[in-house]
Amino acid sequence: MKIVVIIVLLAIILLMGQALTRLIRGASHGLLLALTWRVGLSIALFLFLILAGFMGWIRPNA
Repeated sequence: MKIVVIIVLLAIILLMGQALTRLIRGASHGLLLALTWRVGLSIALFLFLILAGFMGWIRPNA
């Protein structure tokens, strides 16, 4: 579980870096594509963590 979350977070960070380089180069289509993937992965990770909490795969530190 932890490895999946870490890999997705690293992919999100990588996509942010890609978007930054494309912003500097002026490639607007590539920038839009990288940011779209980043937002999609962020939403998917958020929903996955909510699902994992409901299914009992993870427990809150309460």
